[in-house]
Amino acid sequence: MSTTAPSLPKAQKGIQISRTGGPEVLEFRTDLPLPTPGEDEVLIKNNLSGVNYIDTYFRTGLYPAPKPEVLGREGIGTIVAVGPGANPKNFIVGERVAWLRTAGYAEYSIASTKAQVARVPAELSDEQALAGLLSGLTTLTFVREAYEVKKGDWVLIHAAAGGAGFLMTQLVKLAGGKVIGTAGGKEKCELVKGLGADVVIDYRSEEGRDWVGKVLEVTEGQGVDAVFDSVGKDTWEGSLKVAKRKGTVVFFGNASGPVPPFNIQLLAPKNLKVMRPTLFPYIQTQEEFDHYTEELFGLLKSGQLKAKIHKVYPLEEVAQAHMDLEGRKTTGKLLLKP
Repeated sequence: MSTTAPSLPKAQKGIQISRTGGPEVLEFRTDLPLPTPGEDEVLIKNNLSGVNYIDTYFRTGLYPAPKPEVLGREGIGTIVAVGPGANPKNFIVGERVAWLRTAGYAEYSIASTKAQVARVPAELSDEQALAGLLSGLTTLTFVREAYEVKKGDWVLIHAAAGGAGFLMTQLVKLAGGKVIGTAGGKEKCELVKGLGADVVIDYRSEEGRDWVGKVLEVTEGQGVDAVFDSVGKDTWEGSLKVAKRKGTVVFFGNASGPVPPFNIQLLAPKNLKVMRPTLFPYIQTQEEFDHYTEELFGLLKSGQLKAKIHKVYPLEEVAQAHMDLEGRKTTGKLLLKP
């Protein structure tokens, strides 16, 4: 049985792209149709939506997807309609939830009740919960499963002041690891130091130009146990060089462009392991989704994990948000207010 809040509009505001390209293809619309929840789905009125680097990959066509398309992979808001189906967690109209799916750059979004929607603890604000959601689940699953960080491990985190790096630095320290973080500029480096990073390298400085040498110096020539690299094209070779014997390199982003095809023989001299994980295969089942969202919200509630918000942009200013993100002008999370 489906239930719906009274007086829902027929159309909504949102950002649609009809072709790939730069931020100019992000088109503000006021006439997008209001979606209807299907089997095992809910309709959510978004209070806030998240902006993530992955959105730029879909915008540029690096990640192909059918067009026209509404970007955005996460949001937080209130359930306004519940579609037919089992609804095993008994979601009801009026509940505040955070969600993961697609089409977040809009007033209303659809998500599945199966491993895509989570109730938000009352102690967390919308901003706190969403600033930690997609990036937090990504980094939490990666430091648990892509490479399980252990006490005493040396871990290199590229772009440590960014939305994911900011959270990952804290999670590695919570696991007992030692962090070498890279960031661009004095302000970002100070931010990363404030998170507890053991060593911070400003890649814009003279020293930072040879960040590979600096990492090897810090680790007494041994290299790091793991690298988490969200930069891609500009750093991939160096990331392989600084990984220690039997180390792991986790590539999870393309901020400077994708990692190019490379000769797998490069891994042989040190028996390196390379991974290219994404979040969703780690939270595919209801049990996995619930486990990680509950742990994440618990860390945010307790203050052990702090989320940083760069700025909340009006929906109409999403192009500026993309320009700021791609221009490396941001620290922490970018949010949209529909």
